[in-house]
Amino acid sequence: MKRLCLAIALVIASLPAYGQTRSVWIDDHTWPEVRDAIAAGKRTAIIYAGSSEQNGPHMVIGKHTFIAHALAQRIAEELGDALVYPTLPYAIAGNALTRTGHMRFPGTVTLPPEVFFGVVRGVGQSALTAGFKVVALMGDHGGGQDELALAAKELDAQARPEGARVLFIGDLYAKSRVQMREILAKRGLPTNEDHAGIPDTSSLLYLQTQGQWVRNDKIALADPKTGVQGHPELASAELGKIYLDLKVDLAVKQIRSLLASSR
Repeated sequence: MKRLCLAIALVIASLPAYGQTRSVWIDDHTWPEVRDAIAAGKRTAIIYAGSSEQNGPHMVIGKHTFIAHALAQRIAEELGDALVYPTLPYAIAGNALTRTGHMRFPGTVTLPPEVFFGVVRGVGQSALTAGFKVVALMGDHGGGQDELALAAKELDAQARPEGARVLFIGDLYAKSRVQMREILAKRGLPTNEDHAGIPDTSSLLYLQTQGQWVRNDKIALADPKTGVQGHPELASAELGKIYLDLKVDLAVKQIRSLLASSR
């Protein structure tokens, strides 16, 4: 019995100081565990916005959110000092009253720009209040990039005197799109893939369990009338891995670069 008790004590002692789980997700911890994680060196908070919007007849509405959730974890693990706030499932996806943008299609959810800005700013402020010294704001959807940048700018000005930083990680979205176009061009594939085309569809082909998020039998119906600007029939899981790896690499590099330049 004494040996058993000693073994249990050793196991407990080997657990992370911030709780019973090594998860990078804030939601998986109690508040004392989050406090202890910050005290133990988890200084970075990642706030990643997805979107709930139509992606044609062949791909599910949660595309951006599923990508954001997967990549936020990878970015946090790569940084090594980060925890992740819950993935934001909504962004700016059109006007709900005039039915513009993606709001032409059922299932899309949009937030007015001022509301999206307010939500992002509020979550960012919450992370600062919790004690994080670096807050990284990023988004997987084009709508809301400007608001993310503005929220980061305002919060950063407020946080710097307290020794904290708030960063807009825009390379994850903008630079990854440019680099992916270059990769597609080198392979002789179309590059005008603005929405639900090769990069987007490839991403979910890579992340999904078979048939979970991409309806292969509906790809033939994809065209501008059904909400698609691109060629999803040319997508592949291999291209999806390339695209997602680009995003993670760009995000981690930009975070590190911005912090290094401010020292």
